[in-house]
Amino acid sequence: MAEKPETTRFDPAEYIVSEEGEIAYLKALFEDEEFDADIFLAALGDIARARSMAKIAEATGLGRESLYKALQPGSKVRFETIQKVLQALGLKLTVEAIGPGKSAAE
Repeated sequence: MAEKPETTRFDPAEYIVSEEGEIAYLKALFEDEEFDADIFLAALGDIARARSMAKIAEATGLGRESLYKALQPGSKVRFETIQKVLQALGLKLTVEAIGPGKSAAE
């Protein structure tokens, strides 16, 4: 039987090295037509870990372990928590028109 090749776990946080990279990472998620909130939470967690979850916890006034739990797929995180994390990262969500919505009257 052939030996399995040795692999290492991929951690996106190790490759997020600039604010521009953080922004590009998040924008790419929102530009995907099949946007998934769980993937957004995971990406936000990746960015927080890249910056230091302990520092983000301190800046938000939330516990480090609570943030780890909140920023993982499947969590029932409050939008207020997402806002606090984004503010601690120096980021914000914005909304812009992309054309008529699916429910627009014809």
